Amino acid sequence: MPLILANLGSQMNIKKIKGNDETRRFLSSLGFITGEVVTVISEFGGNLIINVKDTRVALDKGMASRIIV
Repeated sequence: MPLILANLGSQMNIKKIKGNDETRRFLSSLGFITGEVVTVISEFGGNLIINVKDTRVALDKGMASRIIV
């Protein structure tokens, strides 16, 4: 399921990153790689605050929908 549908506070493993090469490279540079554990911290106006590799990252709904957990 896409990361935007994940419950707040639940830890999930990334199964796949969708999108073109540039999008996947951008998400990879932020720490979003296959097998990594992510936690959705909060949601505000469709945007997500996500904990990945002990770092909090803000993603908009479009980017978060490309991350499959």
